[in-house]
This record gives sequence, C-alpha cells and structure tokens, in this order.
Amino acid sequence: MNCRLLTVAGMFVSVLSASAAGASAPLAANAPAHPTKNFLDVVVSGGIMIYPLAVLSVVGVLLILIYLLTIRRNAIVSDHFMNTAEAMIRRRDYLGLIAFSRRRNECIARITQKTLNFISTNPGNSFDNVREVAQTEGSRQAGMLTARIAYLADIGSIAPMVGLLGTVLGMIEAFIEISTGEVQGVRQMGLAEGVSKALIATAGGLGISILALTFYSIFRGRVQKYISEMEAAATHLIALLQAQFERQQVPAYTPHNPRAREIYAQPIPSPLEGDRPDLHGI
Repeated sequence: MNCRLLTVAGMFVSVLSASAAGASAPLAANAPAHPTKNFLDVVVSGGIMIYPLAVLSVVGVLLILIYLLTIRRNAIVSDHFMNTAEAMIRRRDYLGLIAFSRRRNECIARITQKTLNFISTNPGNSFDNVREVAQTEGSRQAGMLTARIAYLADIGSIAPMVGLLGTVLGMIEAFIEISTGEVQGVRQMGLAEGVSKALIATAGGLGISILALTFYSIFRGRVQKYISEMEAAATHLIALLQAQFERQQVPAYTPHNPRAREIYAQPIPSPLEGDRPDLHGI
C-alpha cells in the first residue's frame, strides 16, 4: 500500500514539473534577448570622465614610446664620443672638439662644448672656474633628464583622481535616479547604471595610473644609471684637460751649471798709493 502511494505521488510531481516547464517555455521564448556589449561599448558607457582618461592614456603611451627611443646610453654618453674627445684633448685640438661636440646630440657633448667655450673665451681664468662650469652644466643636464620622466609620475597621480571624480559623478547620478523613480524596478535599474559608470571610471583611472607609474619606475632607474656614467665621463675629460693645461704652463727647462762664475769683491784702493809730498827726500 505504501509503495503504491509513493508511486502515485511521484507521478503527480513529474506531471506538475512538466506542466511548469511547458508554461515557462513560451515566456522564455517571448522574453527579449539580453544585448551583449563589447569592450568599447563598456568603456563608452563609463560616463563623461572617460574622455579625459582616454586623453591621459594616449599621452602616457606616447611618452613611454618616446622615452624608450631617447633614454638610452648612446643618447647620454657614448664610447665613440669619449674616444674621439680623449684623442682630441691629447692633441690639444680644442676647436675641433668644440665643432665635434656641436654635431653630437649627447649630454656629455653639451658639457664638453660648454666647458671648452668657457676656456676659449676666458683664457685667463683658473682651472677651478673651468671645473665649476663643467659641474654646473652636468647638473643642468641631469636635472633635465629627471624632469623629463616626471611627466609619467604626474599622469600616474592625476589618473586616479579623474577616475575618482567619475565615480562620484556616477554615484550622484544613481542616487538621482533612485530619488526620481516611481517603480521599484526603475529605481534598481538606475542604481545599477550609475554604479556601473562609477566602477568603469575608477577602473580606467587605476589602470592608467598603474601603467604610468610602472614605466616611471623603469625609466627612473635608467636615468640614475646614465647620470652616474655621465658624471664619471665628465670627470675623466676634465682631468685630461687639467693635465694638458698644467703641462702647457710649465716653464722651459734650463740646465743647472754647478760651476757658475763666482763674483769676487773688488779690491779697495790703498791710501798709500799715489804721489806723497811728505816722503820726498827720504
């Protein structure tokens, strides 16, 4: 008896499940298909702050490509320039080295040109002033390299702020939809749209910031390494210049004569010489 009751109950449950599935099938067929969005649609739906973030991303990518091409060792100090400059200094061809430095677009070439221009226009100054001019120009070149890569750090700092502003605007829009909606479903849809805009803007700002700060750290390490090599190269060239100038200012060598002519005292005239009248007749 119990087995028959269980069998009848199972058949009843199966009939109810089949009828429910048959009733829900037309509803599912009549329901509108959910539209799919690609990545560009998602980005565009992030609100008005997506456009400043797009500009920051384009500028950041361009700066990264430019720094990859310009921040390299041959653009700071190259072996070809150092070998040529050392040979010209040893030959004391300072005018030729100035002309060669003008043709080279390197930091060490600018330091060399500035130093030799000062030497040629101020021949009477001491070499301490020459060294100070070279150190000042080297500090200026190092500052220019450091300031150039600081733009990536600025983009990495600004992008999260722009994304946060987009987040705030999205949340404001969501709460405005909530406050003006009359139906519960409309309120939920407005909240979801505003929150999605806020999250898209935040994600864009964080992505740009991470990319910019990562490459800023890479380029900062390169710049510090190349600045150290530039300082070492400038010190080497200044030492060669000082050695050449000291060698040029040494007076001509005169051999020492150990048997030089002695200067003797002249004889003093005697008071007894000459004609004396008191001695006549003796």
